[in-house]
Amino acid sequence: MSTNRKGIMYAIITAFLWGFLAIVLKVAVQEVAPQTVVWFRFAIAFTLLLGWQATKHPQSLKILIRPPLMLVFAAMALSWNYLGFMLGIHYTSPGNAQLVIQTGPILLALAGVVFFKEQIRKTQLWGFALAAVGFIFFYSQQIKLMVGEEAEYNMGMLLTFSGALAWTTYAVLQKQLVLKHTAGALNLFLFGFPTLAYLPFVDFSPLLNLSWEWWLILLFLGLNTLIAYGSLAQALKYTQANKVSIIIILNPTITFLTMGLLNWLDVSWIEAERFSILSLLGALTILAGAVLVVSKKRTIKSGKSVA
Repeated sequence: MSTNRKGIMYAIITAFLWGFLAIVLKVAVQEVAPQTVVWFRFAIAFTLLLGWQATKHPQSLKILIRPPLMLVFAAMALSWNYLGFMLGIHYTSPGNAQLVIQTGPILLALAGVVFFKEQIRKTQLWGFALAAVGFIFFYSQQIKLMVGEEAEYNMGMLLTFSGALAWTTYAVLQKQLVLKHTAGALNLFLFGFPTLAYLPFVDFSPLLNLSWEWWLILLFLGLNTLIAYGSLAQALKYTQANKVSIIIILNPTITFLTMGLLNWLDVSWIEAERFSILSLLGALTILAGAVLVVSKKRTIKSGKSVA
């Protein structure tokens, strides 16, 4: 298998894991408090990664003792990203939260222009405009479906957007940190910091009454965190970042299709999504705009570039 195909395969794995993640999170908060779910995600990922790094790269553990200040801020941002997304799902739905969290990559592209002096292309400008129009249209259609639940829906949207802002902050700092540190060492601190930070807010007493099925759900969420980020790192290693970004940014379609199937099956263990044809059109417009934003110029043999 070529390295490019390996990269695409790893990116698809990440997209599927993140696509199913929102649905499983929505199920988990039926029995476990949002902050406890977030803590478990970080704790399981950190424990498994700590074992791996201690065995394979013991020198990386030094970062836990003397982390760079920039890494501490990145960990704080990632901590809120997880909780903001979790609360967004809690107050709205998997599909809504998955769509709004995609503003993270869009804001990262904008941050690249502001902080890293990256050139902005005409295609990207169209993408920003298309995504903005799509969000306005999507929101205006969705709020009409939330009769009597407008305040809760708005709260969820705002919390999810704050999570996207936090992810952008994390990604900007991470872009600088990877120049001096390995991804494994960075993730060790990024998972370890929130494990400690959220510990005082975790109520362990209700967990004693959980059945094995709920424990499997919590285990899946922790493994999802570790495997998705590990696959993302591998994808970026084997193929171009823009290809990876385009594949990953489409993960809401996995959430939408899965939720649509669950709605059709009329399952009782998760609340049905509420989408109209017009709101779905808005969602597609957002995703189309996001793809234009993260896409890069394609170099041709003559040495010129095309959008």
